[in-house]
Amino acid sequence: MPESSAAAGSGRTIPGTPAPVTPFPAVGTSVPGSVGTSLQILRSLDSGPRGLVEAHAEERLARFGENVLPAWRPVPWPRRFVRSLRDPFTSVLLCLGLVSAVVSACGTACVILALVAVSCLLRSTEEHRADRSTAALRELVATTATVVRRTSADAPSREREVPVADLVPGDVIRLGPGDLVPADVRVLRAGGLTVHQSALTGESAPVAKHPLDAPDPALAGAGPFAQPQLCFQGSSVTSGSGTAVITATGGATRFAAAHDGRARQRGASAFDRSVQGISWTLIRFMLLTPPLVLMANAALRGRGLETLPFAVAVAVGLTPEMLPVIVTTALARGAARLARTSGVIVKRLPALHDLGAVDVLCLDKTGTLTEDRPVVEAAVDGSDLPDPGVLRWAALSALWTLQLAELPAPDALDEAVLDAAEHPEDSAYEGVAALPFDPVRRVATAVLRRPGRLGVHTLVTKGAVEAVLERCALDGEERERLLALAARKAESGLRLLAVARADRPARHGGYTPADERGLTFVGLVALRDVPAPSAADALDVLARRGVTVKVLTGDHPGTAARVCEDLGLRTDPAGGCGEVVTAELVDTLSDAELARVADRATVFARCTPEHKARIVSALRAAGHTTGFLGDGVNDLPALHAADVGICPRNAVDVAREAADVVLAEKDLTAIDRAVLAGRHSSGNIATYLRITLSSNLGNVIAMLTAGLMLPFLPMLPAQVLVQNLCFDAAQLAFAFDRPGASALRRPAVLRSRDFLRFITGFGLLNAAADLATFGVLALALHNAAGTDGEAAFHAGWFTENLLTQALVMVLLRTGRSAAERRAGGPLRAAAGGLAVVGVLLPLTPLGPLLGMSALPLLYYLLLGSVLGLYAVGLTAARRRYERRR
Repeated sequence: MPESSAAAGSGRTIPGTPAPVTPFPAVGTSVPGSVGTSLQILRSLDSGPRGLVEAHAEERLARFGENVLPAWRPVPWPRRFVRSLRDPFTSVLLCLGLVSAVVSACGTACVILALVAVSCLLRSTEEHRADRSTAALRELVATTATVVRRTSADAPSREREVPVADLVPGDVIRLGPGDLVPADVRVLRAGGLTVHQSALTGESAPVAKHPLDAPDPALAGAGPFAQPQLCFQGSSVTSGSGTAVITATGGATRFAAAHDGRARQRGASAFDRSVQGISWTLIRFMLLTPPLVLMANAALRGRGLETLPFAVAVAVGLTPEMLPVIVTTALARGAARLARTSGVIVKRLPALHDLGAVDVLCLDKTGTLTEDRPVVEAAVDGSDLPDPGVLRWAALSALWTLQLAELPAPDALDEAVLDAAEHPEDSAYEGVAALPFDPVRRVATAVLRRPGRLGVHTLVTKGAVEAVLERCALDGEERERLLALAARKAESGLRLLAVARADRPARHGGYTPADERGLTFVGLVALRDVPAPSAADALDVLARRGVTVKVLTGDHPGTAARVCEDLGLRTDPAGGCGEVVTAELVDTLSDAELARVADRATVFARCTPEHKARIVSALRAAGHTTGFLGDGVNDLPALHAADVGICPRNAVDVAREAADVVLAEKDLTAIDRAVLAGRHSSGNIATYLRITLSSNLGNVIAMLTAGLMLPFLPMLPAQVLVQNLCFDAAQLAFAFDRPGASALRRPAVLRSRDFLRFITGFGLLNAAADLATFGVLALALHNAAGTDGEAAFHAGWFTENLLTQALVMVLLRTGRSAAERRAGGPLRAAAGGLAVVGVLLPLTPLGPLLGMSALPLLYYLLLGSVLGLYAVGLTAARRRYERRR
């Protein structure tokens, strides 16, 4: 992601509380407000159950700052421009420009420095624009909160709404259904309080929160999010109510800790590795070339430092000086097209190449492969036989619990049950009371009055299978049989709700969880996740493009496997390591073993944030270019670990900050479009590198050979400059080319070893054509002598270089059909223009000024023969190269 700097004004914790920690600490790490009783925590915060005094709250606000997330402002544009020079190839070009200026090759120096400036300008401008687009997506975590405060120490406390930014450590707040948790808090009192913390942990189910003053042995070693007495900023209240004291605000919260600069550090991406590998290979050649030219000319021709400008010109001739401009222009055009057509924001330009190079895409299933909307698959009795009555009782429980408990909305499972039932609201049953779902009890109960049953109330309980069976009047053998039935269904990927009921004598008093005993088991409601409509087709398209999808989820292994099977995603490729890899297995593997397992497996279940990051890192270590799609704080480690982090626009704020690419929506189809755009841009860059480097290498070999054979310099520095200007102008067309379909079928990776083989083979072929031109010039100019012969030689070689470059641009567009190669386009037009300049420039008045003279007709006839043979050789070599690939 683009580099950022932290703004001032982040929050603090009160002295006496544990220090803030970095995101996702090791299991068992202490967090603010987690140690001690509620009274001890209040005392350490210098607060109490009646809240803070207004004057004390104002003093703390001035002392610790507003309760806002650290504001990350984009790096200023001038600073980003300067940082663009850190690219290794751009730095080398800058050095060559300075050396050219020192040796009085001012024209070459001006051209090189202009190219460096244009490249840095394009890159910094595009990334600055992406930063502005991302800043527009920032959303507020919460706006107001209900706080308990006093006007003076003796005054009674009162509740009032205050802006979230004005909250301070020690404030006592009220929480109710639908509220966003505005800071990190310690729960003091609670009534059926459940919190949805999927943005932090990825858990799809609400989590129960309640006071806890005595240590619970069952929670020993559990992570901070499993502590029932703690709630964290970024969570939302699902049901119930509670009172809590704020222990950390602003930059000290765990939500804001994800902004820590250390967490955003990631290793070199695929683009960085590719460009640096190619750049350093070329840099070695360029650093060796000038000394070799000087020593060879001194030893064989007795020339001294007067050949230094020529030596620098040779090094420049080897340099693809348009590389930074081509790379930046191609990536910027692709990023702009994605933003315009698909609403996809590429925050870091090299990330577009990484998208094109991705061969493994890791993602969670919820909201991506599925709609996060379960549907009822079946309702069965205790003998696993279909029974519509089971669904009817479950729907009645859901309906009256929702109405009588005044819940803001049904949860996803209840909503699915109500959708599947036939008009439960039309039933003659009347609700009497309700005990809403409590994650501690893991059940919900509705008390109904049945028609024709005066003096009898019916309790209908539904919830987790184990919890419901505990409340049923069953012997041990029957309970074990039903648990085994539920386990088999869960292994097949179904979510289960158990339903039980009991008749009780009607009474006027309230009902409590103690009444949920001695129930009669009714049956099971099985639900399955609904695959996203476009997921199956998108997975098929990604597979054809060579992208392997791996599912990293916190869900049950059976649920994850069922969804993948419904979508046609194989869970045991090549006999892999079983259908699903669980987090428990991951914990037992070394990094090397995990890399082998991750390479074969498709689904990883029960994953924590640390597991996701470790799996992504293992895939990168195995040589894959990885992408990770995530939208919560729990996904931050994996977003940082991947080559390219991807998130949807509605992701949490810190996830958008960490991601390299922001999608309009969480949709695999959008990722496919982004991958295609990345391959399009990378294909153009790869074509430019292959063609330019092979041509440049051939020219340099021929130039060095000619420099040792001829009594004069084969080309003057001014001629080299003009030739390079013509090349550069024509090569800009590569950024606007349309690569062939074959270039989009597989990940586009720029591998330095592959490029070295390509440019060596085709560079030697180009050098052979140049050396053959020497013979043509010798035959055509055998009567010329003195300066006329030198001028004619310079003109002949100048023309041949531009014509061979034009041929290479047309014939070496690998991976395209003959019909595509014959089609028009910017590259074909640029090659035609280059050929025209090569033929006509020596004949114009500018020719003599550059030290070139007109050539005899015989030269053009002989040159045509050489170029024809060269075209045949290029075509044959290209076909052989494509067959080998």
